[in-house]
Amino acid sequence: MRLGVLSDIHANLPALEAALEALRGEGADEVLVLGDLVGYGPHPKQVIRRLREEGLPAIAGAWDLRVAYPLPGPLPEGVGKATLAWTRSQLSEKELDYLRSLRLSHRKVYGGKRLVAFHGTPGNPESHLDLLGPANQLVPLLEQYRAAVLLLGGRHLPLSRRVGMGLVADPGSVGLSLSGEPGADAMILDTETLEVRFLKVPYDLGPLIFDLRAWGLPPVLERVYRTGRFPEEE
Repeated sequence: MRLGVLSDIHANLPALEAALEALRGEGADEVLVLGDLVGYGPHPKQVIRRLREEGLPAIAGAWDLRVAYPLPGPLPEGVGKATLAWTRSQLSEKELDYLRSLRLSHRKVYGGKRLVAFHGTPGNPESHLDLLGPANQLVPLLEQYRAAVLLLGGRHLPLSRRVGMGLVADPGSVGLSLSGEPGADAMILDTETLEVRFLKVPYDLGPLIFDLRAWGLPPVLERVYRTGRFPEEE
């Protein structure tokens, strides 16, 4: 089976539309979303509506939780914090309830192979795991969840790695890719062979930039959309 995997949409509707169209073109049988549906971008309401229309399974990312709940503790200064209150103000109670309904993990068996997905790390959407670190840091997670596949969203960089007989992967970011080039990241996983293919999907930046400016959101985001990286001075 061909599983399409998306993550970190970050309220970027044109990128989501392009990624979904690309996955359809690749013959994806299912699509899974690894969280951070909202935050940063100008289309939180539209992204939630689109995902619900598609009926796609999604898990909660750190920004989904930050928007949905008044979490304790201050947020670090930065672009995300600057868009948090605005994002929350755009969403109805029904849409906030949708974010609150998202689970922290997704688990499913494909042809005898168990797939487990999280945003960040298991039990903590705020943290990140070094997927290029020592294998002995990854093997225990595969063993703990009896998983052949461990998907971890949130790093905004597409990466897959075979660890023993298993696979660990991050699909990158649909709406705020930091891979060093513009476009939406998407991933296709063959659940039988565990072969992975990453897609870099171009999309029209015009409507995105127009809405970003219209809502007065941080201008630095425009540069990230155009270059695939945050400027060093930021």
